[in-house]
Amino acid sequence: MKSSTPKVMHPMGGVSMIGHALAAAKGLDPHHLVAVVRHQREKVAGHIAGFEPRAVIADQDEVPGTGRAVACALDALTAAGAPAETGTVVVTYGDVPLLQTQMLAELVDTHERDRNAVTVLTAVLDDAAGYGRILRSQENPQDVLGIVEHKDATAQQRSITEINSGIYAFDAAVLTRALAQVTTDNAQGEMYLTDVLSIARAEGGRVSAVVTEDRWQVEGANDRVQLQALGAEMNRRIVERAMRAGTTVIDPSTTWIDATVTLEEDTTILPGTQLHGATHISRNAVIGPDTTLTDVIVGEAATLTRVHGSGAQIGAGASVGPYTYIRPGTVLGEDGKIGAFYETKNVEIGRGSKLSHLGYAGDATIGEFTNIGCGNITANYDGVNKHRTQIGSHVRTSSNTVFVAPVSVGDGAYTGAGAVVRKDVPAGALALSIAPQRNAEGWVQAKRPGSAAADAAEATRPDTGTTRPDAGTTRPDAGTTRPDAGTTRPDAG
Repeated sequence: MKSSTPKVMHPMGGVSMIGHALAAAKGLDPHHLVAVVRHQREKVAGHIAGFEPRAVIADQDEVPGTGRAVACALDALTAAGAPAETGTVVVTYGDVPLLQTQMLAELVDTHERDRNAVTVLTAVLDDAAGYGRILRSQENPQDVLGIVEHKDATAQQRSITEINSGIYAFDAAVLTRALAQVTTDNAQGEMYLTDVLSIARAEGGRVSAVVTEDRWQVEGANDRVQLQALGAEMNRRIVERAMRAGTTVIDPSTTWIDATVTLEEDTTILPGTQLHGATHISRNAVIGPDTTLTDVIVGEAATLTRVHGSGAQIGAGASVGPYTYIRPGTVLGEDGKIGAFYETKNVEIGRGSKLSHLGYAGDATIGEFTNIGCGNITANYDGVNKHRTQIGSHVRTSSNTVFVAPVSVGDGAYTGAGAVVRKDVPAGALALSIAPQRNAEGWVQAKRPGSAAADAAEATRPDTGTTRPDAGTTRPDAGTTRPDAGTTRPDAG
């Protein structure tokens, strides 16, 4: 993978590849679950424990090969006190994320029903290059004679299109005895698990196969190109499953939904939408276009348009967007609104309240049916600590109000335009922080001479030689002597 992340920990559909593989195996309700690890052991083992704490971790030693991996797994079971030589042993892999429990259950059912020594899961591919080939009996095609790895196969054997998935059901006793006889005498110097099949047959056991028509279930990822192909196929299946369950997806090709997302009936997903993590979309909600949600709970009939959000809860009938950033801890009440170009974080917004446009609300509690004006900001950070703003119900705040936390605004209060609220506002009060307006006349001409603004201002002066609207009329004071004529002004000279 050319990555510091172990291959099986690369994500797909919101879950790592090994996470998907563990889920498929756990679905069988096995008596024991063993994970064999080697490369970046501590990372992988810790990751596995997060999905299945009861999993037994087995460490593969220096001897290479899948046969040796399974032998180490059996040793780990024995060390854990499990009866390793009884029952059915299923072997699967950490890089087959599309494999389903249903497929594994079919493999086990066939194995146990037919009392096979070994049952292998196979698929038929147009191009089988690189895969082990299934060798079947000419007299009884149901019987599998063995498996030959691609590097060890003859030209005739390489023409076979039925391939080994590497996924098996074994009789535990047969497996234990056969592994003791497997050597590394082959082209790759590995203990091949495939050698168990011929050994089982030599003992008189029956080896058979279950052929899957869904090749994607047995496809693994060895590089990022294959990872992307598997991811795209997984998403296609998730989106199709959502549509069949009652979700309208306008453009499946631009819609990405994690395997962990849940959607109720009659939801609508518009183009360019990505739903991740534990996101849940309730009935009749409309999401998108161009919306990314991670761990967001969306209530019934809510709409989110061009929203980037995570860790938030959106109430029934509420609306968010467009171009809105909802951060963790945002809780928007029923029929509430967070409008265009807004950012929220750790804020509780009551039923019917609106934050319509161009603002920031962080570390705040807002009551019901309050209207927060355009350009409002909760100044929650003093450079060292975060503080909380409390705004009551039925409050009306004017444009460009700044709340300098910690501060509280009572129910039914108002703020004036441009108010900077530094002190608590009692219920029903009007908060103002406005200095008287002062006009410094002539400032532009004096400070910006020669600019377009100065020229425009100069053109409006009555003594510039331009034709004024009152040109030609006699002013009321024309010809009169001003009271201060001939006197010396205080600032003269």
